[in-house]
Amino acid sequence: MQTLLTSAQMRKADEFTIANTPIASIDLMEKAARAFVHSFLRDEFDTYKSIAIFCGKGNNGGDGLAIAHLLLSNGYNNIKVYLVNFSEKQSADFTINLQRLEESRCKKVVLNAAADLKSIKSDIIIDAILGSGLNKPLEGEYAALARLINQSQRKVYAVDVPTGFFAEGRLPKEYNGIKAFKTICFQRPKINFFLPESVQATTQVEVVAIGLDEHFMQKQTSGFYLIEQSDVKNILQPRRLFSHKGTYGHALIIAGNTNTMGAALLSCMACLHTGAGLTTACIPPGGLIALNTALPEVMALPRDEYTRIEHPGKYQAIAVGPGLGVSVENERLMESLMTFDCPLIIDADGLNILSEWPDLLGKLPAHSILTPHMKEFDRLFGSHDNWWDRLQTAKEQAVKLQVVIVLKNQFTFICTTEGEVLINSTGHPAMAQGGMGDVLTGVIAAFLAQKYKPADAAVLGCFVHGKTGDSLAQHKFVVTASQVAAGIADTIQKLM
Repeated sequence: MQTLLTSAQMRKADEFTIANTPIASIDLMEKAARAFVHSFLRDEFDTYKSIAIFCGKGNNGGDGLAIAHLLLSNGYNNIKVYLVNFSEKQSADFTINLQRLEESRCKKVVLNAAADLKSIKSDIIIDAILGSGLNKPLEGEYAALARLINQSQRKVYAVDVPTGFFAEGRLPKEYNGIKAFKTICFQRPKINFFLPESVQATTQVEVVAIGLDEHFMQKQTSGFYLIEQSDVKNILQPRRLFSHKGTYGHALIIAGNTNTMGAALLSCMACLHTGAGLTTACIPPGGLIALNTALPEVMALPRDEYTRIEHPGKYQAIAVGPGLGVSVENERLMESLMTFDCPLIIDADGLNILSEWPDLLGKLPAHSILTPHMKEFDRLFGSHDNWWDRLQTAKEQAVKLQVVIVLKNQFTFICTTEGEVLINSTGHPAMAQGGMGDVLTGVIAAFLAQKYKPADAAVLGCFVHGKTGDSLAQHKFVVTASQVAAGIADTIQKLM
């Protein structure tokens, strides 16, 4: 997994690379500028477009000056550099790149105050004013300049991080920094790019390598890790000769109600296609015809008000919640599940029952997996007004309860019993449809039934679920949960 770094750790990675590669800091800045320009040219190949580059006096501004020089050499003749002179401090590498640019034909304008910027007539803006490390909203001239740039409604490319955006930590409710069309980020994505609030600061993010020491970066411990496809390939196990249905485990899906049998069917369908050897659906008797018609491979355990799960030891995974409904009978059923020596996957109404019976949280079998979306999470653990705090609570509760918490969003956060946050980046907006969570529950249940460790089952489930949606979205504007469930097996085969 790729270790994600804080701003302070990224600075240490810069320093380590400079000291041990060895490479001069100005040459590392040049590599960063070249990586930025290489990405930029793929998007903006029209050299007749005019470009305004706003450069602060630190190293982010030094990057901007180097970018200006490189764009000139690539045939962009209409470039204007705005030197943002709001600080007395000036980095050494900024000074060197400014001297280099003095020798070019590039137009330069000094901004001693935001009011000096009368208008922006350029087609494109490159933001190289302030880099990462900021931990408070913009003030004074910087805030005024950001406001003018945003009001220009030009397409903005940010260098490493939009000016005013916090790379990590709690994000303010009202973002007053520069709003970028795209951020071209160096070596690692910022942790906060994975939080929903980041959409206020940038629409797209692309990460480009600049040659920082990977071994050093991987040894850092921020507690945040990005799941990579290679991780999934390493975890997945091929099917062996002479294996049989018993080899791949028995999953029990406790789901569905009179008006919500679809949730049960989606979970069971996903469980089948993910490879559980046996799948049993614990559903209301009224759903038997639907189950037998849609999924003849799935066995049924009719559920009524007196249902108790007998012989739980025969199941390697028990998932509960999709479409279940909240009732006294289901609360009692949930309470009985807490006595089993088997990790549970709890979703949807299973989570809602836990939120109404908070005493059950402390009785969860060790290494169970909770899969809440934001509202379900807040009902369980208290309301939060920002995602950074929500993540801190998720980390604390995962350790305290010794469970895996899968906090669902565009990017899903898997919080482990060791307090680590594993970030899954697969998934597509085309998947924004009902039933996707039911499918994910079935996928995770199948991996857990196949005797993968709970954290690995969660990682595999989230990655494969999202990857299937990504593949389908290449050809579809909207992807349905049924399509994702049916496509899971193909995705696993391609990954292997």
